[in-house]
Amino acid sequence: MKKSGMDFLNDSLLYGMKPGLQNMEIMCRYFNHPEKSFQVIHVVGTNGKGSSAYYLAQILKAHGKKAGLFSSPHLVSLQERIRVNQEAISKADLESTLLEVQKAAIKEKISPTFFEIMTMVCLLYFREQQIEVAVLEAGLGGRLDSTAIAKGKYCVLTSIGLDHTEILGDSLSSILNEKLGVLSAGSLLIRFSLGSDLDAQASQLVKEKYASEMVVERDLSLVLLNGGTHFKENATLSLKAAELVLGKEWKNSVALEALSQNAWAGRMHLLKNKNEKLEFILDGAHNLHAMERLVETLNADYHGMTFPCVFGAVKDKDVSHMIRLLAPFVSKWYFTRTPYMRFRETEELAEILLQCGKTPERQFMLSKEDLLECQKEANGAPILVTGSLYLIGGVVDLLKNDFESLSFFRGLEATTNEHR
Repeated sequence: MKKSGMDFLNDSLLYGMKPGLQNMEIMCRYFNHPEKSFQVIHVVGTNGKGSSAYYLAQILKAHGKKAGLFSSPHLVSLQERIRVNQEAISKADLESTLLEVQKAAIKEKISPTFFEIMTMVCLLYFREQQIEVAVLEAGLGGRLDSTAIAKGKYCVLTSIGLDHTEILGDSLSSILNEKLGVLSAGSLLIRFSLGSDLDAQASQLVKEKYASEMVVERDLSLVLLNGGTHFKENATLSLKAAELVLGKEWKNSVALEALSQNAWAGRMHLLKNKNEKLEFILDGAHNLHAMERLVETLNADYHGMTFPCVFGAVKDKDVSHMIRLLAPFVSKWYFTRTPYMRFRETEELAEILLQCGKTPERQFMLSKEDLLECQKEANGAPILVTGSLYLIGGVVDLLKNDFESLSFFRGLEATTNEHR
């Protein structure tokens, strides 16, 4: 019996992750190389990839370019991973393109992974939409990531930290090697200084790839809707990449206006009501590196303040360390989870908090009613929501009709957590 496109995609989850480009090479050849139909900018790094890619696509759009954005994971819907000029791929176009990829997989007798399928859908959709520039966020690593099939003229490196060490290696050096494996001959790497040892390694890798590099100074004067120095850093990289891509078409004022008006959802995202009163701070800090940046931001922007905190996390993260880092900024703890099977039980979180000498205010399965109850108990204080992007996605879906900065998500069909 013929499967739907979504059934084909869902079945691919059984294959897990298979680093390598063989399947992508076969499919790109089958479809006559859609990846060669537009200019490509790669965005790689441990944290900050999504915001950098988003800002870059927004700047290109503001300059009149037809820009595609491929990002992951999604918060609410698979559709948000593939955008053209910040419009998500339609449910119908996603389904029809999935069927095209399924046909290719059957004919070529391959079993592509979930991320390979989504990357192929992205490339085909971008070609069909006749985009000019594609901003491709790497899913994991760079060297063997499926997005590496498209040879980008530019590559943005956001940061290097210890995450996914079981796949990328257990040292910053090995992770950097994997990230910069996406470079190709003639490409340009745009990055910050990484410290003397990693700088030397990066320069050597660039040289070995017959590429070049540009080390950028951070511009912390930028005005953004996302809070935190780290987002200003990410935007700095996006500005430089856009300037290089646009050349004579570049207008600094246009770029700065684009940055000031568009928020990367769910990451130090300030949800304000119609009266500009801050009600929620959403931040998908899901590992130690990201939690450290959140704590830095709270200390800098809200020094001396504490917040009621809705917290949830998945099982494979160092939750004990995350909670200890965040504790000085929390007035009340609310532990929650979504139905996703990888979530830690709230009872486990409560035990960890008890070791810090505190107890949670309440524990609940995520719902809008509970969020509103937390607000009522907060007596007007903004609620901090953090610990997991899965949690942020659930909250965004619940609140998307209540806040204008979440309007992008209205009309998108929620997709199960397994697709993350």
